[in-house]
Amino acid sequence: MTTTTEPIADADTGPAPGAVLSVRGLHKDFTLHTIDGRTVGALHGVDLDVGPGEHVALAGTSGAGKSTLLRCVHRTYLTGSGHIWFRTETGESVDIAALPDAEVAQLRGHEIGYVSQFLRPQPRRSVLSIVATAGVARGMDREAAHDAAAAALRQVGIDEQLWDMHATVLSGGQKQRVNIAAGTISPPRLLLLDEPVSALDPANRAAVLDLIARLEETGTAVLSVFHDLDAIERLATRVVVLGGGKVLATGAPEDILHDPSLPLEVAR
Repeated sequence: MTTTTEPIADADTGPAPGAVLSVRGLHKDFTLHTIDGRTVGALHGVDLDVGPGEHVALAGTSGAGKSTLLRCVHRTYLTGSGHIWFRTETGESVDIAALPDAEVAQLRGHEIGYVSQFLRPQPRRSVLSIVATAGVARGMDREAAHDAAAAALRQVGIDEQLWDMHATVLSGGQKQRVNIAAGTISPPRLLLLDEPVSALDPANRAAVLDLIARLEETGTAVLSVFHDLDAIERLATRVVVLGGGKVLATGAPEDILHDPSLPLEVAR
């Protein structure tokens, strides 16, 4: 099994030296209230780090805990125990798992981005407004955000005639591209990607992957889930394999993705 040594964070005081994100001892269970009330474990003591400009891709079979881990970092899910240390732009170390909701919301708007395979826009919001608002939330003035939103929408292939339309009328692939444009405008310190190209045709997929690849130049730390071997090999600087809610291996993509001993579900 391929492994590498990661920097160590003090579980109680903050992220590893130089890291933007350090997850330590993370546990998450789900209670099946609508079935029989039993508890199902999803994450069982996960540790990982992501540094500035690093793209860490999560791999593993279905049910390994990849998307659950992303949602815990985003605080969509509350954790059972453990720490999710995040180093803010001011250098402060905060534990996302323990922050009040209002502080988590502020971090989401300004320093942490999340792009899933689905866009759930507010009604009567235009495509351009959705993307520009994300830029304003990250500190851009409105005029600069408007210009940056236009540039991002062009880059992901959204025709200008669609910019004033309500995002709810777009196709699935168009919504996904609007989502990635909003997630990458004025790039956040940490970007979480959960299958961001799953609904895209080859040409638009290539444009979105180009956009994601350039995030390394901005120093954005990226934690992603792809079920696409080519995308992982192109984008990831490191791959972390999850299995049964635990980290099974971590290392370079060329080593991890071709190790027959590891449980992977990726397609070419």
